[in-house]
Amino acid sequence: MSERATMKKPDETAGPEPVTDLGAVGRRSSRLRLRAAWMYYVEGMTQSAIAEALDIGRVTVVRMLADARSLNEVKITLSREIAELPRLEIGLQKAFGLREAVVAPISAPDADPTAAIGAATGQYLSDLIRSDMKIGFGWGRTLMRALGSVDERQVSNLSVISLLGGITKARQYNPAEFAWQFARMFQADCHLIAAPALVDSVETKQALIERCGLGTVYALAREMDAVVLSVGEMASSSTAQRFGFFSPADWDSLIAAGAVGDVIYNFIDIDGRVIDHPINRRVMSIPVETLTATPERILTSGGPDKVDAVIGALRLLRPTVFITDEITADAVLARVGAAG
Repeated sequence: MSERATMKKPDETAGPEPVTDLGAVGRRSSRLRLRAAWMYYVEGMTQSAIAEALDIGRVTVVRMLADARSLNEVKITLSREIAELPRLEIGLQKAFGLREAVVAPISAPDADPTAAIGAATGQYLSDLIRSDMKIGFGWGRTLMRALGSVDERQVSNLSVISLLGGITKARQYNPAEFAWQFARMFQADCHLIAAPALVDSVETKQALIERCGLGTVYALAREMDAVVLSVGEMASSSTAQRFGFFSPADWDSLIAAGAVGDVIYNFIDIDGRVIDHPINRRVMSIPVETLTATPERILTSGGPDKVDAVIGALRLLRPTVFITDEITADAVLARVGAAG
C-alpha cells in the first residue's frame, strides 16, 4: 500500500504569525497539522523525527496525523502491484464474468475489511465520475468508508440517486446518507426516495410511487449510467439488524426461506434469486430489474460473514466491477470451487 498526501506543501519560509484572536490560533493549528502530515506521508519522516523538528510531543504528532485523516486532508492510495492480488482478481473475473475485479490487501485475516474496501471503492469512484452522468447508490458501512477516499473535482450536470428509502430512527447514518454526502462533494443534484425503507403493505408502496411523487425518482433510475451497491449478511451484526427494522420472527422466516443476504433490502439466496417473502414486496427500493439493466454495475463488499451473501449478489447483479478484500476474495473462490 502506498500513501500520498493531497495537501499543498507548506511554505517553509513563512515566519510565525502573530496570534491576535482565536481564529489565528485555529489557523496556526491547521498549518502545524498539515506540515506534520506532509513530513510523514510525503517526506517519509518518522513520527519521532517530526516531533523533534516541530518541537512538539510525539503523542501530539500521532493525534494530528489522525486528525488529518479524519478531515480528509490525507487520502490513501492502494497499490495493486502485490503478487497475490492479481491471481485473485483474475480468478473472480473468470468465475463471475466480471469486466474487472479490484482486490484490496488487508493487514490480517481477522482485520475489519471495510476500511480497505472503502478506500479502493473511493478511488474507483474518483475515476468513474464524469459530467452528465446519472449514478445510483445503495448504502452501508463500506460505502460510508469510501467517502474519505473520493477525490473531489468539478463536474457538471451530475445526478445522484439514492436507491433505498430512509429510516425513521437513525443510528450513525441513514440509508440516504451516502448518496446525499456524495452529491454534496460534487455539488450534484440528489434524488431521494422520500419514504420509509419498508412500508406496511404493497398497496402503500404503490400509492407512494404513483400518487406521492416518487414515480419521478423511479423513472429517473431507469436512465442510470451506473449503480454502486453493497450487500448485507444475515448475521446479527448486519446493518439491517442493527437498525431494528426486522423483528426476530421476520429474520428467522427470511433465513428459513433461504435468504443469505440482501441488496438494498431485497433478500436473496445464494443462487442470486430474490426469495419469495412478503418483506421483499414491501421494500421501498429501486427494483432489482432496474439495477441489473444499468450499464455499469459496481458491487463493493466483503467480510467473513458475507461470503454466501456476496456470491448471491454476484449472481443476482452480474456486476461489471466487484471490489472486495483479499480474504473475502479467497473465501468466495474457495466456496464456488467447493460447489463445483
